[in-house]
Amino acid sequence: MAILLVDQSLKFYIKTNFYLGQEIKVFGLEWFRVHFVENEGMAWGWKMGGQWGKIVLTLFRLAAVIAGVFIIRDFIKKKNHTGFIVCSALIFAGALGNLLDSLFYGLIFQDSDPYMQNIANLVPAGKGYAGFLHGKVVDMLYFPLIRDAHYPSWFPVWGGEEFEFFRPVFNIADASISTGVITILVFQNRFFKKKEENNNVTVETNAPVDDNVQIQ
Repeated sequence: MAILLVDQSLKFYIKTNFYLGQEIKVFGLEWFRVHFVENEGMAWGWKMGGQWGKIVLTLFRLAAVIAGVFIIRDFIKKKNHTGFIVCSALIFAGALGNLLDSLFYGLIFQDSDPYMQNIANLVPAGKGYAGFLHGKVVDMLYFPLIRDAHYPSWFPVWGGEEFEFFRPVFNIADASISTGVITILVFQNRFFKKKEENNNVTVETNAPVDDNVQIQ
């Protein structure tokens, strides 16, 4: 799948060409940057407590991806709306992309240290920075549209504090999942539109008819 290929190719490039924390401006733009970070948790850098949380999350992703194969196949067999199937495939591809990071990246990559500014190299399986299920998800897309701003002093809770939009650093897999979910929510009425029932009654030509019956 194209999404998965692009996602993994970009992650491999970042891992083998950037040190952790390195950032560059794309085309010199302030609001479009490549910023290499890793996270141990869910999409958009969210985390789930500790090493056990990491294992639980990875196993959950694995179960979801396996189930997703059968679910999407069922959608196709039932001839669901094409747009819905495409969105489901986007969510599946994104989940699989981040799952691969969690399963294997710890086994095949060296660790990258922001202080030493070393770039991680590929190593023989099992010689990497972590064990199976403990790999970190690679993120790199950063769009700080508004920076160095502050909440007004009267703003509740965060008044006077620094404000930035858009703060999260994400990857292609995250974007694929979000696109699929948001599109389903926006177009749910179209995707799940019930077929109108045909209330017309048909009878043989020699059967009694009235004004509410259609003659074949």
